[in-house]
Amino acid sequence: MPGASCDVVTSNDLRTPVPTGVLRRAASKVPEVTIYFWIVKILTTGMGEAAADYQQSLFRPVLAVAFTGLLLLVAVAVQLRAQQYIAWVYWTAVVMVSVFGTIEADALRHTLHLTHAVNTSIFVVALVVALLAWYLTERTLSIHSIHTRRRELFYWATVMITFALGTAAGDWTAKSVGLGWLGSGVLFTVAMLVPAALHRWAGLNAILAFWIAYVLTRPVGASFADWMADGTQNGGLGWGKLMTTVVTSGLIVAFVAFLAVTRRDVEQPRPA
Repeated sequence: MPGASCDVVTSNDLRTPVPTGVLRRAASKVPEVTIYFWIVKILTTGMGEAAADYQQSLFRPVLAVAFTGLLLLVAVAVQLRAQQYIAWVYWTAVVMVSVFGTIEADALRHTLHLTHAVNTSIFVVALVVALLAWYLTERTLSIHSIHTRRRELFYWATVMITFALGTAAGDWTAKSVGLGWLGSGVLFTVAMLVPAALHRWAGLNAILAFWIAYVLTRPVGASFADWMADGTQNGGLGWGKLMTTVVTSGLIVAFVAFLAVTRRDVEQPRPA
């Protein structure tokens, strides 16, 4: 097109001119939201819950926070340095956020001697503040707009809070409300499907529906992971934290390997 700015990208050894605006859209640092996205996301929440609990059973809280925090910084730093979405890099960062989010929520509650309800409320407020700051700065909360370093930092800060919030909420409904791990898992699974239904049949804003569902995936995965790990005398499957961590980790590796090979979750070029 005359006067249009074009760059060249390489795909399967074919060089095709693509408008710069399209390149910006194609370079999103997050995956396309597909069924695979939600499956892996829920698996990471379960794995993070089990791994964090197992780690806290082995190490003192300070050591657990320090060790997991260091791994988290490395994983997120690698993600930030990447020029585009890479399945292994992105989901490794999510896994570490999941593990650290669990430890973060538990450490805050135990250190300040908070009830589960108060702990959950603190992270609700933190999430609202993070989303508000993101929107006022960037005028969008869409994950399809993660093309700048600042937006990516907002994204990962928000994701961190959602994982901690989900952990606190799952503990609250399971322990304080008395639903148990399985009951909490079922409750949050149903709740997670509500925004999707409202978006489809009632016109709920897509971005709002996404973030509501995203927050709720955490207590879904965490509650079911705790149910699988809990003893049979408590109504659980009796797998233990280590076995639950191994099983969920194996499933994550399998799905991420599939996505890395097929690239089914890579955003397609679209106008900026």
